[in-house]
Amino acid sequence: MADDLQTGADDLKDRNFVTALARGLELLRCFRTGEVSLSNSDFSERTGLPKATIFRLTHTLCALDYLVADSRAGTYRLSAGVLHLGFSVLSAIDIGERAKYEMRQLRDGPNTYITVALGEQHDLDVIYLVTCNSREGVALSIRIGTRLPLFDSGMGQAILVGMHDDAREAVFEIAGRESKQREADGRARFAEAKSHYEDKGFCTGYGTWRSDVNGIAVPVFSLGGARVYGLNVGGPSFHVKPKQLENTYAPRLIKAGETLSIRSGNDSLGQ
Repeated sequence: MADDLQTGADDLKDRNFVTALARGLELLRCFRTGEVSLSNSDFSERTGLPKATIFRLTHTLCALDYLVADSRAGTYRLSAGVLHLGFSVLSAIDIGERAKYEMRQLRDGPNTYITVALGEQHDLDVIYLVTCNSREGVALSIRIGTRLPLFDSGMGQAILVGMHDDAREAVFEIAGRESKQREADGRARFAEAKSHYEDKGFCTGYGTWRSDVNGIAVPVFSLGGARVYGLNVGGPSFHVKPKQLENTYAPRLIKAGETLSIRSGNDSLGQ
């Protein structure tokens, strides 16, 4: 149940928490990369919910046009309703449009293997919202919606550094529900990233997400710091070296992050 929705004890005690809604969303999140359809048994296995509950949830999601049923195969696939929701969210994030120019400027630097991306935290992952792939056809290629680990990537660490303390603690709580070791590792990664950011102005991910990928990242802030994004530049390690990233691209990346950030004068990092 790695991809299921984690419902903590606090949620169960919260009178405003709608369990039925949470379970419906949990079903939609059961689909994994490359999967087209799932059965009620698949849903039940991945969520731990009884089949009777799954049947009612899939029936409701079909009625709302978020799932489409194949009666002959006994399976369900995501419908256009889910895509509409997703693209509505993306279109509402105005920073995506503003970021495109800055990202192209970063991408079109001296190294043709550089890829640039903007992402946002969700649970213990970072999800790419905007991407600008390299000018080389055989280089690192990333897509909108791709996930990468929050603690083990430069972009994820940059987001953690930029978060308010309470938001960051909420992330560590999620990690703690998985295991105390996961939480401890996450806190250690954050401490290292915060120290490096305060010293250099950016976070690094040299082979920590993927052994063949190098990258650096900075936090980007929405108005009042309500949202924190990560902006990174990187590429395949055999073409994109740490020295070039830090000497050539870091100053440009820091400037781009400052340009895209909209913060009031009273905002301060990590408060």
